[in-house]
Amino acid sequence: MNRTAGRTRWALVAAAALLLACMAAGLLAGAAGLSPGSVLYALLDRLPFVSLDSGLLPVEQGVLFELRVPRVLLAALVGGLLAIAGAGYQGVFRNPLADPYLLGAAAGAGLTVTVVIVALGDSGAVPVAAFAGAVGGVLLAYALGNTAGRGGGTATLVLAGVAVTSFLTAVQTFVQQLKVEELQRVYAWILGDVGGGWPQLAMVAPYALVSVVVMLAHGRLLDVLAVGDEEAASLGLHARRVRFAVLLAASLATAAAVAVSGLIAFVGIVVPHVVRRLAGWSYRIVLPLSLLGGAAFLVVADLVARTVLAPAELPIGVVTAFVGAPFFVLVLRLTRRVET
Repeated sequence: MNRTAGRTRWALVAAAALLLACMAAGLLAGAAGLSPGSVLYALLDRLPFVSLDSGLLPVEQGVLFELRVPRVLLAALVGGLLAIAGAGYQGVFRNPLADPYLLGAAAGAGLTVTVVIVALGDSGAVPVAAFAGAVGGVLLAYALGNTAGRGGGTATLVLAGVAVTSFLTAVQTFVQQLKVEELQRVYAWILGDVGGGWPQLAMVAPYALVSVVVMLAHGRLLDVLAVGDEEAASLGLHARRVRFAVLLAASLATAAAVAVSGLIAFVGIVVPHVVRRLAGWSYRIVLPLSLLGGAAFLVVADLVARTVLAPAELPIGVVTAFVGAPFFVLVLRLTRRVET
């Protein structure tokens, strides 16, 4: 038991170190060449009771604290939320292919956000609209999957999610055409972006905090659910209540991420599967490692998006799709092999 706890602690430390290294790379990369020492001094200078001269010019200070720092933090937050949401969905449905995109959460959030942008143009209503759409998309996919009968397995849930996602995306496209002047704004949001700055971070932080705390608190209960509902009930666990809480928290995490970054796919599949391969299947470790790993993954993806075609910028969703699409095919093949 102590050895397992020790491995868990070291895994968390390693993941946190990886995240810090990725964030440091994100802060240093860019057209304005900032030295590592100057960036470190500038960051330390912002701490209470610390006064250091970084040597950065006012313009360079602005680049660092108004552009790079909030962008890196937002990428880390969005990546962590999408990854932990994917892990949460996989635990609720006991399905390795469950994902915010495959289950219709992102499509539902995308539709409601598009409606808000087209009808109101009010970004203040985006998080609430995204949350409602994310929950509605997941519930619709789950209900549609159940119409095929219990025991449908992975294929039933995936097909239901694909059907719901396709339908909601079609409705979203229709809504976009109702107000062509807003098309560019909606399209830019769909491609994914983490350059919203401090206001976006402040807007999404409460939603992120609640969703992450709820999912981390349910890690042990998801482990119990993994053995089956009857066994869980014999241990005094209310399976439906646990699933509902994690489902809402994962949908809230997805909604928060989508509201500030647009549609960034595959993070919720890639990261949890890598975590399981490296650290095992217990959700007590899968959830926190997915949070840290997803944050590191999206920070690196944003770094690639900013630099691969510099001075032009590649949409971050394109980068994650390049990595995630082949990975999803691999996971699907492995899952089919296990089922057969």
